[in-house]
Amino acid sequence: MNYNSADATYTFQPVEDRPIRLAVLGSTRGTDLQAIIDAIKSGLLKAEIVCVISDKKDAYILERAKQHGIEALFINPKGLTREEYDKLIMDEIEKHSPVDLILLIGYMRILSNQFVKKYKWRIINIHPSLLPAFAGGMDLNVHKAVLDYGVKVTGCTLHFVDEGVDTGPIILQKPVMVDDDDTPETLKAKVQKAEQEVLIEAIKLFQRGLIRIEGRRVRILKEVK
Repeated sequence: MNYNSADATYTFQPVEDRPIRLAVLGSTRGTDLQAIIDAIKSGLLKAEIVCVISDKKDAYILERAKQHGIEALFINPKGLTREEYDKLIMDEIEKHSPVDLILLIGYMRILSNQFVKKYKWRIINIHPSLLPAFAGGMDLNVHKAVLDYGVKVTGCTLHFVDEGVDTGPIILQKPVMVDDDDTPETLKAKVQKAEQEVLIEAIKLFQRGLIRIEGRRVRILKEVK
């Protein structure tokens, strides 16, 4: 990653000599993780998931990782401050260095400032709405809020993580139509499909070095042939 302080731009360099290395933090079932695993196995992604870490002992994302031979770790947050807990996660991630991207997939914790600063512009989160709309919510609560509000189009947002909650620069968004008969569960299924497509697309863009941050704007660069 190249940083130019003159105009506050960050350009990600392509990862050409090896698979791009991913660490995943998650608290739920990890349905989106499965899509990434499948894309790697099919050859669609040149990537390696080095570890999956959860704050929930019974989160199915851990079992999903184990089924595919990926290191799966439960780190218990009980009795720890946010900073103490994140230090344990950082220690585990550093064991797998280099890690190119940290993916938050259904991760139910807010990261500490020290974590965000250490991995600045390397943490990306998938959120089940078109941010900034319906920021701050999680899982079915977001989809219920969308339906209660009566919006006709929702979707998902992939964004960099900064010190705020769902406030980082937006990388990609994908719209999803809301049908009259949708429930939070049916809407979640539709949005998750969009999430999976966006995550796979973004990982490929990072792999090829086609992401640039300019202030709050993220530009998708054209590949030079």
